Amino acid sequence: MSLVDGVLFDIDDTLVETRAAFRVALAAVLDRYVPGADVDAALALWRTDAGGHYRAYTRGEQTFGQQRMTRANELHAALGGPVLDDDAYDAWEALFDDAFASGWTAHADAHPVLARLLDAGIRIGALTNARHEYQTRKLARAGLGDRLEVLVGVDTLGFGKPDARVFLEACRRLGIAPARTAYVGDELDVDAVAAREAGLVGVWLDRPGPRRVPVSDAEVAAAGVTVIRSLDELPAALDVP
Repeated sequence: MSLVDGVLFDIDDTLVETRAAFRVALAAVLDRYVPGADVDAALALWRTDAGGHYRAYTRGEQTFGQQRMTRANELHAALGGPVLDDDAYDAWEALFDDAFASGWTAHADAHPVLARLLDAGIRIGALTNARHEYQTRKLARAGLGDRLEVLVGVDTLGFGKPDARVFLEACRRLGIAPARTAYVGDELDVDAVAAREAGLVGVWLDRPGPRRVPVSDAEVAAAGVTVIRSLDELPAALDVP
């Protein structure tokens, strides 16, 4: 018997290869605004978000536009680019968004694991710290939208992970008790640990490559969550036949 009856997934860097898409977007804006800048250094700065602006957005403390414009200007300041006022930022954002969307693709292990879970009778959905409409488009472009029964975004309740209420709302919509639902995401704290604290089965997807935020082995051991390196490992980790 499987450990769970339902699985909720994070989207970015879990089902969709967002890191690569961000690199495409940053290469486009740097080519125009900071020619010659190191794209990989920019990618590390963007993903780390040392100022915590995106997380402030998920707590309802900033709008999406406010956090994005602040991060764009912080990136330019670090790399020697111009200050973006409102008008300049609008053009920057349009260029960034077009390039970002062009890079949305599913991770190679996403389609097979979703099919495996569905074949085993597991109900599946997604819980994301981005807007519902935005993630709907992303999933559709990646060819994953028709696989997911439920999609809860940061705008569903007005805040996002790690708040336990969004995990419980996603379980309610999926129709599965939290204790019988796994949550799978690429961030140890706001995904796996927060899910466990909300009463779900927390699963951390620690894909090979640079982590967005450094995590020590001691922190992983203390987290009390299941750790996988690929979605291919998920069915076995949950005892899915």
